[in-house]
Amino acid sequence: MCVLMLIGGMLRFSVGAAYLASLDSVVIVTVYVMAGPWAAVVAAGVGYLPQIRRQLPLVKRFFNGAQRVLAVGAGGVAYSLADGPTGEQVLNHAPEAILAATLATVAQHVVNAGLVCLVMWLDRKARPIEFLKQVVVPTFLPMVGYGFLGLLLAVVWLGGLGPLAGLLVLVPLLVARWALSQYEAEKTAQAATMRAFIQVIETKDLYTRGHSERVSEGVGMLGRYLRLSENRQAALEHAGLLHDVGKVGVPTSIIRKPGRLDDSEMDAIRLHPARGVELIGNIPFLEEVKSAVLHHHEKYDGSGYPAGLSGTNIPYFARIIGIVDAFDCLTSTRSYRPARSVEETLAILEQDRYSHFDPDLVDAFIKVIRTQGWKSVAADQPAPDASVEASIDHDDLSLGTGGGATGSAAGPQ
Repeated sequence: MCVLMLIGGMLRFSVGAAYLASLDSVVIVTVYVMAGPWAAVVAAGVGYLPQIRRQLPLVKRFFNGAQRVLAVGAGGVAYSLADGPTGEQVLNHAPEAILAATLATVAQHVVNAGLVCLVMWLDRKARPIEFLKQVVVPTFLPMVGYGFLGLLLAVVWLGGLGPLAGLLVLVPLLVARWALSQYEAEKTAQAATMRAFIQVIETKDLYTRGHSERVSEGVGMLGRYLRLSENRQAALEHAGLLHDVGKVGVPTSIIRKPGRLDDSEMDAIRLHPARGVELIGNIPFLEEVKSAVLHHHEKYDGSGYPAGLSGTNIPYFARIIGIVDAFDCLTSTRSYRPARSVEETLAILEQDRYSHFDPDLVDAFIKVIRTQGWKSVAADQPAPDASVEASIDHDDLSLGTGGGATGSAAGPQ
């Protein structure tokens, strides 16, 4: 069992953006069942030995080892309190073993998560609530499933196969983990593809650098508040990232022009949603993003473009992106004006409910920003160009009387 723990501990995989898990949780349950809870604590300590040599400060290495032992010990207590059978008794008391193994796995998961949250709270560098939402909750059921695999491994071992049971149970699990890692690699490649698109656009204007990333982050915040499904959330964030990709086809001279745009120049800018759809149209993983990219400049009263859609006829994602797009634009510096404050911009969004934006989504976005905050980028941007005297916001959305330009001087960002 200690050897299996060593192997399982070395087979680590990513969970979320910055956390690692390993397959030794399967083996721990097997040890509970075959040799008893306290043997599992010993195996947990042995399984941690290869990580002692990792390049970490001593206090972190000590914490990681203690965390593992304490979590496994908590699982052992749960297994004992549930009167879980050990050894060959398991073959005649399967229901009791299943219940005890489940409780032990849950206890491990809870104590492990609690210790990590404690360190995050003490360190003040990350929010425990985000760790719970992004890592603990999504991995809870898979960890319980690993517990059942550990019980299966014990039963097959005790049933007569002995150590060969490890190959029978763990090898398919390793193959599954490998397949999932390939999927993660594909997702990473997709993200790199999208960011390459965006880098091409944002080299055109220093003032808009980072805009697409911020819109993606903002729509992600709103999507999580709206409790979108995981797939819909990912599609929304992709749409936020790519909403302005069509600007790659707009001449740089127009994007950087400090004065009023003439009609032909405005027509060139108004084509960028359609150009964006053309660019991403043949990429299968972006199918759900197309309507959001095409219609993110529609307005709730029907005065937007390219189709003049109104109300709920505007695609849901496009309504979300329109709000966050305007918010980031107005809270960013431009060559012709300084950034507006967050509160001033929220007031503008609230004023333009019904006319420009979906009122329910505006209300939700205001709650998100006032609850979670928003880091202004104005300090990282070039100062406004003092030579530009005209008050024109051709890079801003037209936001009625409160938001800036109207008519031919108003244009998208």
